[in-house]
Amino acid sequence: MGKLVYAALTSLDGYIEDAQGGFDWAAPDEEVHSFANGLERPIGTYLYGRRMYETMVAWETMETAGEPPAVKEYAEIWRDADKVVYSRTLGEPSSERTRIEREFDLDAVQAIKHSAKSDVAIGGAELAGQAIAAGLVDECHLILNPVIVGGGKPALPADVMRQLELLDTRTFGNGAVHLHYRLSA
Repeated sequence: MGKLVYAALTSLDGYIEDAQGGFDWAAPDEEVHSFANGLERPIGTYLYGRRMYETMVAWETMETAGEPPAVKEYAEIWRDADKVVYSRTLGEPSSERTRIEREFDLDAVQAIKHSAKSDVAIGGAELAGQAIAAGLVDECHLILNPVIVGGGKPALPADVMRQLELLDTRTFGNGAVHLHYRLSA
């Protein structure tokens, strides 16, 4: 059985996107990107909503020649993983190892988690929020960037109470901080 893991790059005030939908302020430097790759390496399956998938699918065909080693490595990690995209409107996937599901079914997510031979990541704050509210997310990795954006899309769901156990922290040279938590059911 794999763990269901939610990871996000956030602003210090807890947003994954600013009010204009931008997130370029969260672009990781080589140190942070290498560390994030270590978090992603155990992932065998990504669960995405349509918008997150449309953002991430660029990794499928991205030309990595001349890119830093961390970028090349992440492209390989992403391409090698299975992807499940929850969308009522997306026709065909634009990447290998990808299937589309029309409904986000919490029981089906539980089944994926239980049958997984490696960890499962849930991407996108809205989808992750539903899984957190249902008590399905086992661990959460937040990389807080040293920026306040003042509003936008929150990384964590509103109106959900969960106790967290701090498992690890790390500070990076660029001022970012990684927080690793276990979530209680």
